[in-house]
Amino acid sequence: MNVHKNARLTPRGREVLISRLKRGEHPQDVSAAMGVSVGTVYKWRRRYRAEGLAGLLDRSSRPKASPNRTPDVIEAKVIALRKERRIYHRIAAEVGVSQATVGRILTRHGLNRWRDLEPAEPARRYERDKPGEIIHIDIKKLGRFNQVGHRITGDRTSQRTGRNKGWEFVHVCVDDHSRIAFTQIKPDEKAVSATAFLKAAVAYYESLGITVERVMTDNGSCYRSFAWRDACKALGIKHLRTKPYTPRTNGKAERFIQSALREWAYAKAYQNSGHRAQELPRWLHHYNWHRPHAGIKGYTPISRSGADVNNLMRLHTRALPEGCPANRGPSPAPRTATARCTHGAAA
Repeated sequence: MNVHKNARLTPRGREVLISRLKRGEHPQDVSAAMGVSVGTVYKWRRRYRAEGLAGLLDRSSRPKASPNRTPDVIEAKVIALRKERRIYHRIAAEVGVSQATVGRILTRHGLNRWRDLEPAEPARRYERDKPGEIIHIDIKKLGRFNQVGHRITGDRTSQRTGRNKGWEFVHVCVDDHSRIAFTQIKPDEKAVSATAFLKAAVAYYESLGITVERVMTDNGSCYRSFAWRDACKALGIKHLRTKPYTPRTNGKAERFIQSALREWAYAKAYQNSGHRAQELPRWLHHYNWHRPHAGIKGYTPISRSGADVNNLMRLHTRALPEGCPANRGPSPAPRTATARCTHGAAA
């Protein structure tokens, strides 16, 4: 209920009014004490006697009858024309009513916005039963640079010298079940780079004891090439493609890219793109081994790899990027399903 700031009586205040009347106070005394008119006191007493406490609640201000309301036949015609994607003034001209009337009718039926004509499909979430059943692969293009940008330094005088340095392509791969990710930065997104990344990703998952069965990609040219087809066949992997213009089908890779941009690529002021590339293995290690993942109830991706505790500890030591301290004493361990990592890897 929306009560304006100067309201004298709320439902609770009306109950107090009725209680004072029940104690035998005169209506004029109650009206003076409550700051309302005598007629208001009698009104609420009358409603209470007729309906009890339910009578003290607010009622709709809508009239019981609206003789001037637009007939149902005209409303139906307005709705039908709107579903044919007609705009307001064309509907008004064809039906013979004002644009304001058309707007009220469409608002009442929830058709005043274009997006309401085709509601978005509900999200269909899925997750494979075991690691390796499907891996999702995608590519993110990032610009190269050789100095900190003006958004960080505030200096626009030298920004031209850092432009047009080309692009680098971050190939990403995410396991559907565990969310374990693998990335590499390549000079392009051609078939040669894509197939080399696929082989490296499969080898990485095999090092974790995960056998890749299927790979899902979009319909990029590198994924439609003969080289990609031959690589999948040689690795014994089934290739799945997303439906055109539906990136949500490959949503786990898309979401990983968002996290990578926010927590790695744009997380700090890098001196150049080479410095940014050096930080990627550190962040990826943190993502796989230490970062709780909201999509898997706060567990770390590596905890869903299916490996036992001893293998996880051995793999963790081997997976530490260069420059990460392997033993700095016990650190707060992330929530895991099968093991807890006691190494404090830098992120």
